[in-house]
Amino acid sequence: MTGPDVQTDARWKGLLEEVPRDLFVPDIAVVGPVIDDPASWIDRTADPERWWEVVHSDTAIGVQLDDGAIDLVAKTSADPCAVATSSTSAPHLVAAMLDLLDAGPGDRVLEVGTGTGWTAALLAHRVGEGNVVSVEIDAAVAARAAENLQSAGVGAQVVTADGAQGWPAAGPYDRVHVTVGTADIPYAWVEQTRPGGAIVLPWMPGWRSGHLVKLTVADDGTASGRLGEPCGFMLLRGQRRPPNPAEEDVRTSQTETAPREIAEAGEGFQVALAGCLPGVEGGGFANDDGSYRLMARDGRSRALVVHRPGQPVAEVEMTGPRDLWDEIVAVYQRWIEWGRPGKERFGLSSTREGTRVWLDDPAQRLEGP
Repeated sequence: MTGPDVQTDARWKGLLEEVPRDLFVPDIAVVGPVIDDPASWIDRTADPERWWEVVHSDTAIGVQLDDGAIDLVAKTSADPCAVATSSTSAPHLVAAMLDLLDAGPGDRVLEVGTGTGWTAALLAHRVGEGNVVSVEIDAAVAARAAENLQSAGVGAQVVTADGAQGWPAAGPYDRVHVTVGTADIPYAWVEQTRPGGAIVLPWMPGWRSGHLVKLTVADDGTASGRLGEPCGFMLLRGQRRPPNPAEEDVRTSQTETAPREIAEAGEGFQVALAGCLPGVEGGGFANDDGSYRLMARDGRSRALVVHRPGQPVAEVEMTGPRDLWDEIVAVYQRWIEWGRPGKERFGLSSTREGTRVWLDDPAQRLEGP
């Protein structure tokens, strides 16, 4: 193992020593994507050795399915399409976020998304128990987290509320630590952070992976920062994307622009796309028959582009009021004209008017085609 990898490994293992994660993980939890596969579960009673090994590894662990509609104890009858809606993140990602946050003794910290309570305990260990307020929208999750913290002997405050609104009663804060994905950054977090303070969050615009972001709050009431490492988080409940409506008025055409070229253009293009077409999500994938598909959608429109082996053009299907594929191609061409900038040249700002993506400087905000 190389030096940098050893350092990264030591960082997350240090968290497990700082505050043991086993104090915050339930006896039965989910560790794999296939819910009806027994290997996707850990059970402290049935296999304590494996439970302990997983809890002390660099693995994300799901502790709630479908907003609590599925009882984890009855895992054998779980819906195979169920998804985790509360979890404890992989320790390496927790370590990366805490490093970005850079909270020190005495800092007032707001955490959005309590989950199991483990990160709240880590924050309390660093800044002082009376300086951490953790907000959780799910009452059952919040209650379990409060019990976990109490059992661990940690006095962080847990509040049941919509984290998108922050918690102004305990503000202003020096740091805001967000453990749930957001596509549109709630301005309440900026309002409740003192000038010079920082907000660390997973930005999940919807096109493939998300990115960790550290925003610094300025005197003018805005917050800006550049994009960090890739990540994946479940979205704020108020920002979950509903399914597309039934397909109507399907429009077909052909395109010479290869869907693979666009889907695999790189992180810089993905960020440009999110800035120019906010709310559009999607991605591409190869099929066993050699074809390549790109799918994109917003709340009411959808695009499907299929390129089959040996064909000079790809087939396009679009529904809804927007011609999504045409808009995506227009942004791609603009990105090429800019010189194909990479992710490191982009950043985010949160203002009263909303979330803005910029290139090189906050004054150079991206706009739609």
